[in-house]
This record gives sequence, C-alpha cells and structure tokens, in this order.
Amino acid sequence: MSSEKFLDEKWIKKIDRETQHLIDRIGVDRKTLDEVFDKSTLLSIGKLISDRLIDYLDFPISTGKEANIFRGMTPNKKLVAVKIYRISTSTFKNISKYIEGDPRFRYIDRSRREIIYEWAKKEFKNLEILKNINVRAPTPIKRINNVLVMEYIGDTEKPAPLLKDVQLKDPKKIFNTLITFISTMYKKAGFVHADLSEYNILIHNNKPYIIDLSQGVLLEHPLSHEFLKRDIHNITRYFKKFNIKKDEKKLFQQIIQKKDIEDVNQQK
Repeated sequence: MSSEKFLDEKWIKKIDRETQHLIDRIGVDRKTLDEVFDKSTLLSIGKLISDRLIDYLDFPISTGKEANIFRGMTPNKKLVAVKIYRISTSTFKNISKYIEGDPRFRYIDRSRREIIYEWAKKEFKNLEILKNINVRAPTPIKRINNVLVMEYIGDTEKPAPLLKDVQLKDPKKIFNTLITFISTMYKKAGFVHADLSEYNILIHNNKPYIIDLSQGVLLEHPLSHEFLKRDIHNITRYFKKFNIKKDEKKLFQQIIQKKDIEDVNQQK
C-alpha cells in the first residue's frame, strides 16, 4: 500500500469519527451530513487537519442553498468558520451569470465538481479583496477545493446574527457604513458584491460585516452596474423601515464617480 493511499484512508477514518461525534453532539441526521461530507471533501478537511489549520468541527452555523458553514476549532483553541460547498446537491441555477464574464475564471467545459471548486476559489479571492481595502468581512485563512476556512465572527456562545435578526441601536450609522462599504469596494477595488442584503450582513459589536462573497464581480463583468444598482436598492429598501429614505439613483451616481473615496470613521 502506498504511503499516499495510507494517509488518505487514515484521514477518512479520522474525519468519519469526527462526523459521528458531530451527529452525537448536535443530532444532525447522517443523510444530511453525507450530502456535505463526500470522500473528496473528507480528504480536503483531512488535509486542513494534517496542516494544523483546524482540529475539529464544532457545530453548524448555517445551511444555505449551496453550502454549509460550521464552527471549527484550531489546535491552539481559536474559533474559525469552515464553509463547505456541497458537490452533490448544489444548485447551478444562478452560478453561471456570476462566473461568465469574470476575467479571473474559466467556466466553459468544467465538471460540476470543478465549477464548485472555482466558486469556492472565487469567494476566497473576493474576501481577500475586502481585507485589502479594509471593508469588514471575515478574513480568509485557507481554501482547499470546496472547503473554505475563514475568520469566525461571533463570540464563544454563538455566531454573530444576521442584520435582519437584529434590533439596531443606531440604524442610520449602520446604513451609512454599508453605503460607504459599497462605495469603497467599487472605487478602491473595482468590485461589486452583487447580492448584498440583510441576509448576508452580520452585526457584531454593533458593526456590520459583509459575508457570502462568492458571487461578487469585478467591474469588467458586463452586469456589474446592474448588480451595483441591486445592492443599493436592497440596502435602501431594508432601511426604509427605520425611516431612512435615500434616492437610489443619486447614490448610484455618487458611487460611480471616478474620484477616490475618502476614508470614514465607520471603517476603523
């Protein structure tokens, strides 16, 4: 037996034990976890463990249409978020329009698995963009195939809640910060989130953090301005319930101006 095959089997057995422990701890049925942890995914997690980037998965944070997110623990007891894009049950309904036209990726003639790997790679790169321009988002740590490890946003008891689930202390400040984030992404990085809403913004310590970056596009994408308009609309629509009313067209024109954006206190 080759050493590589031995290591593969070793880590599959280790992850399988961890999977059973996960079932025992949180009561998730085996069928659900089997949809997430196929053999390739188990090997990717095994690689993360062998590289000492994670020690084990703790409990699910969220389940989306394309991915499951787990809280994980590193060997030095630091909390991380581990996002696993599902291979077998992921939907491709909307993926193509975000990858096609993005000069960073080739979408044509890819298998389902390869497309999912590209999707995870896209989110990792987009998280790096936000980190480089100081827009609050989880810091990316490592990606292997369809598994993405990133900063955990929350405390030891529970993850940070979504914007839609929070009673805001200062809605106007949060709104202004989010509009500034949209503008900063556009002007400093030529980047648009493309799906920004109350469902993919976390609130932690009264500050917003942007999440779910896989669909984000560069300005070279032919639909980037349409996506930008939609992001602005989603944020202004949500904050209307706080009696914050802004002209979407005016915000759009202000954002697409060529001059550099000034730094604001909300980002610090």
